[in-house]
Amino acid sequence: MSVSISDLQAIFAPRSVAVIGATSRLGSVGRAVFANVLQHGYAGVVFPVNPKAASIMSVKAYPSVLTIPDEVDLAIIIIPSAGVTQVMEECGQKGIKAAIVITAGFKELGAAGAEKEKEVLLAAQRRGIRLLGPNCLGIINTDPQVSLNGSFARLMPLKGNIALISQSGAVGVAALEYAQGEKIGLSKFVSVGNKADLNENDFLAYLKDDPQTEVICFYLEDLTDPARFFQLAQEVTGETGPKKPILAIKSGRTPAGARAASSHTGALAGSDKAYDALFAQCGVLRVESLEELFDYAGAFALQPLPQGNRVAVVTNAGGLGIMTTDAAVRYGLTMAALTSATTAKLRAGLPAAANIHNPVDVLGDAGADRYETALTSVLGDSGVDGAIVISTPQLMTDLTAIAAAVSRVAAGYAKPILVCQMALEDIDKPLAILTQAGLPHYRFPEEAARALGAMARYALNLRRPGYEIKTFAGVDKDRVKSLLAGAREQGRHLLLEPEAHEVFRAYGFPVVPGKWANSEDEAVQAAAALGYPVVLKIVSPEIIHKFDVGGVRLNLASEEEVRRAFKEMLAAVHASHPTAHLEGVLVQQMAPKGRETILGMSRDPHFGPLIMFGLGGTYVEIFKDVIFRVAPISELWAHRMIQELKGFQILTGYRGEPRGDLEAIADCLERLSQLVLDFPEIQELDINPLMVFEQGKGAAVLDARIFIG
Repeated sequence: MSVSISDLQAIFAPRSVAVIGATSRLGSVGRAVFANVLQHGYAGVVFPVNPKAASIMSVKAYPSVLTIPDEVDLAIIIIPSAGVTQVMEECGQKGIKAAIVITAGFKELGAAGAEKEKEVLLAAQRRGIRLLGPNCLGIINTDPQVSLNGSFARLMPLKGNIALISQSGAVGVAALEYAQGEKIGLSKFVSVGNKADLNENDFLAYLKDDPQTEVICFYLEDLTDPARFFQLAQEVTGETGPKKPILAIKSGRTPAGARAASSHTGALAGSDKAYDALFAQCGVLRVESLEELFDYAGAFALQPLPQGNRVAVVTNAGGLGIMTTDAAVRYGLTMAALTSATTAKLRAGLPAAANIHNPVDVLGDAGADRYETALTSVLGDSGVDGAIVISTPQLMTDLTAIAAAVSRVAAGYAKPILVCQMALEDIDKPLAILTQAGLPHYRFPEEAARALGAMARYALNLRRPGYEIKTFAGVDKDRVKSLLAGAREQGRHLLLEPEAHEVFRAYGFPVVPGKWANSEDEAVQAAAALGYPVVLKIVSPEIIHKFDVGGVRLNLASEEEVRRAFKEMLAAVHASHPTAHLEGVLVQQMAPKGRETILGMSRDPHFGPLIMFGLGGTYVEIFKDVIFRVAPISELWAHRMIQELKGFQILTGYRGEPRGDLEAIADCLERLSQLVLDFPEIQELDINPLMVFEQGKGAAVLDARIFIG
């Protein structure tokens, strides 16, 4: 059932709320929720529902929602799980549009709880009620026109422009406490709980157009529908929509749950790789902690985006300036080169001992006037995209005056300014000044550099071209269907290598010429037809790693060498795998020297095909220099996969080597994306190596494996 804006308006801005399970008992969730709705300025009407109480906190109580004389938009349910289905039916009879089930005891407890949750959902669906939860903390809307705290959190957040959606109630509570402590305001808070009905995608769609929300934050444990999240996030982060940053904590980075896999790609892939890929492709910034989440969110919510990544640092401590420089470079920023006009202004306005080059050191005895001079000078430089201002408390330092000076200067520039005043005492007044001016404050300069780096990455991403997918004409789908069907008929999950080569050839990959031979004489004839030198490879459905069993012979330059290699190879394979069924050998041209890369795909059950690219050969699983992206990939992302490798320089001509043919790699990646989307029965595959030649000379598929379901 699709979700409309009016569905979620009944949750975020109801005209009236019934709290079912409200109670006066101290320490109970029912009292906490009712008190939060009642005491934080809710603009609507609240009705406590409790059959055993005449009133709750001096408000008339009702035995059932059916006895409430007025209309009710939203029900918040806090009763034992066994009674929730019946209450949901009553809510439907009352005409209630939405329900928040805070009660736990459903699918998080196992099969019996899952069945109970299904009954609740079916009751809600029968009555047209949108359901949030169960097993959730509730929702909060700080909009003064609503001011609804429909949760059992112990505080009402400050009003702000940051929305937070949390899959964990406990993490949500911790986030609310942290935001309050850091004086960070929120627009909306949602705890999605078990996501029986409404999920993170529904709230992302709502927040996309919410005028009170400018930054969207997530704590996620999984995604209900990754494809829909991808599409929505692309819109929200700037491709077609209102350009709001999305920040996400995704728990579960460890590979403890990784499945066994036969291919290199399958061994290296995992759900966390899929999340990294998905987030990167749709513009979501992944963060590691609540502290980092709010560090970023505060900067995005309060400051303009930088036009580039060039930063200036103003400090009264040289050592901290150096540390900030290191951090800036680490997080993708570059230290701005100040113009001669800027350094002249600094020289005229600062003491002779001050450092007038970036980072600008105004010296330890600096007052507000020096900070004002330095910050005005660097922000006026066209080569500066943003600034970090650091002040350490010394006897002559007036942090309040410095905060006021920075605030005055900031008002005159549309460039991001992040502030670090490294004090623990007497900090409340300067922080209040900075907060009033909309200047985010950080305890340490490295945190400021990290946040500004994230802003620069997001700003760059806004300028990305549209996510356009190329479709290759002239591919032979019928040939691939036939090859896959033939393997299935024989009960095989592994295509023989000559079959895999045929699949890739059918989709336009540059497969090195080869012939399938079933005897020594056929191998010699094939070698003569292909031209020496050649390669021999054993073909067997039971042998995946041919090199490990002596099943490959390279650089054979004559008939005699082919015959000898054929005999030796079969003997070696028989010795290591005496029962293996041999299907002959693959004879291939010996490819010229190039740079070995690997292309692959592993089909994630939740995300679909994950495309992999990396440096290939025998060390791919050791160094793991690989990049994953979710199919389909655009031409832009094919090139980004190549550029993001740690060993990218190997492909671009390191130490005088010719540049590799990056266009040929990108073409293969895009063809691979189309292939695996066309044939969902392909579960894993590797091309290892894809030999890449110098620019303009293409690439060649030398070795390939395809596993089917």
